Amino acid sequence: MIGRWLQSLKNRGLNPGVALGYAAVVALFLWTLAQFYIPGKGLSYLIAFGAKQEEARLSKIRKLDYFVTKASDGYDAQYYVQIAMDPSLQNQALKRAVDSLPYRGRRILFAATAYAFGLGEPAWILQAFALQNVATWLLLAVLLLHWFPPRTWDNFIRWAGTLLSIGLCLSFRNALFDGPSLLLIAFGVYLLDQGRPWWSTAVFALSGLGKETNLLGSAALLPRLNDGGRAWGVAVLRGLLTVVPLALWVVYIALFVGGKAGDPGARNFDLPFAAYGRKWGDVLENLPEVSAVNAWPLWGLLMLVALTVQFLYLVLRPQWNQAWWRIGLSFALLMIFLGDAVWEGYPGAAARVLLPMQLAFNVLVPAGRGWWAVLVLGNLTMLAAPAALESPTGEGYVVRGPDALVYGSAREKFAIEYADEWYPVERNNNDYWCWAGGNAVIAVTNPQAVPLVVRLRFALNVATPRTVWLQLNGTQLWSTELDDHSSLNVTLNELVLPPGSSRLVFVTDEPPSHLGSDPRPLAFRLQNLRVDVQRPAPPAN
Repeated sequence: MIGRWLQSLKNRGLNPGVALGYAAVVALFLWTLAQFYIPGKGLSYLIAFGAKQEEARLSKIRKLDYFVTKASDGYDAQYYVQIAMDPSLQNQALKRAVDSLPYRGRRILFAATAYAFGLGEPAWILQAFALQNVATWLLLAVLLLHWFPPRTWDNFIRWAGTLLSIGLCLSFRNALFDGPSLLLIAFGVYLLDQGRPWWSTAVFALSGLGKETNLLGSAALLPRLNDGGRAWGVAVLRGLLTVVPLALWVVYIALFVGGKAGDPGARNFDLPFAAYGRKWGDVLENLPEVSAVNAWPLWGLLMLVALTVQFLYLVLRPQWNQAWWRIGLSFALLMIFLGDAVWEGYPGAAARVLLPMQLAFNVLVPAGRGWWAVLVLGNLTMLAAPAALESPTGEGYVVRGPDALVYGSAREKFAIEYADEWYPVERNNNDYWCWAGGNAVIAVTNPQAVPLVVRLRFALNVATPRTVWLQLNGTQLWSTELDDHSSLNVTLNELVLPPGSSRLVFVTDEPPSHLGSDPRPLAFRLQNLRVDVQRPAPPAN
């Protein structure tokens, strides 16, 4: 059977080895997706809800079971998923829940599709919103075969370079609109290649409701230089039609929502190359601090190199008659004017915003060994895919023990909850940790009706010399003195937890300090917290 399959691929002009490479990338993506699934919470981790925004959130969201990152402001998708609960924007609570409703409300398309796929049910809408990027990635993987069939390893770099680019990975990782937007632009060009310019016009018009910058993709509709005046007149008509849906929606927002419906977003644009230059300075300044735990400055450097190579190729090799070149050049011009809000952070949003430029680059770079260096440099961000797709950090603890002890009679679970004094959980490979900025509480819930005997294990690290105590319900269990940047592995046996909630309190005698370039005030780090639930405590005499 395998032999017949290989021969079938060869008969179609495909390379079996390259085809297996394609299949491996898809399998890796699906495996990664499975790591983001949290029982009871689904794929809500991808939406990046922040605890600091919890009070402002829509009540129909707060009633759901979803993942929230503690001590975090969250990210953009947490606003858009609330818009998806009422795409008409008529829910007055949206003005409080969304940081800029007129600005974010313009990007209504993928909020509306989540509402439709979720059949108007909040729990289903939430999951549909996260799943849109999953479906997008898989559909894009198929659509890109139109330009990059699995015939050569050169095509593999182009195909995988797009799908595993840091921009597309972060769109999936944070349930953003850049991946779905790229799919619509690519589909619009595909229809144009198939000789269906009016259907292509409709797709580009629809894409403008996903993101305003998607309208740059309609540059594909421009005629070739040797086409006559009638072709240019038709192109102008098609261009106007692509703008109509967004223009009408902006009018609707202005009339029925209020605010600045044409708001371009704070700090999204700047003078030519000004923010781009500042990004280079920031990356080079922080590059010496790259480590296994903090590799993001390196990924920022790879992003800048890749985007610069793509930009230079498109600018220096004009190919007006190619639809992808016209799109690529449009986004290259956009790159010149992007502001600090798009470049700042690691790696920054620019890799997402400029995804169409990367795809245009991959379609247009000539085949052959002479272009391999350019092709590889333009797809360098593939190297950052593992970091961009790193699975959830988890809850910051592990509880082990017999199910009869870990779960109560109503199946409530032995639970641990970090209070707000702790920073969000971080992770590197198998290690996970939380930093605290000072005294910090952990709530422990014993679901049994009797006391339980547990063993507590953790490592403790400090930023500066200090003494740290650990108390359980007001009783001191343990203390230690730690030197500068020292670490200590701790095991506490035979701890007795009463039924219900208990308080583990870490107390320190010194104020927090700053570690390297980390802006957070840090006191100590609790690493690899493990609780072994061992047995019921014997009855008191």
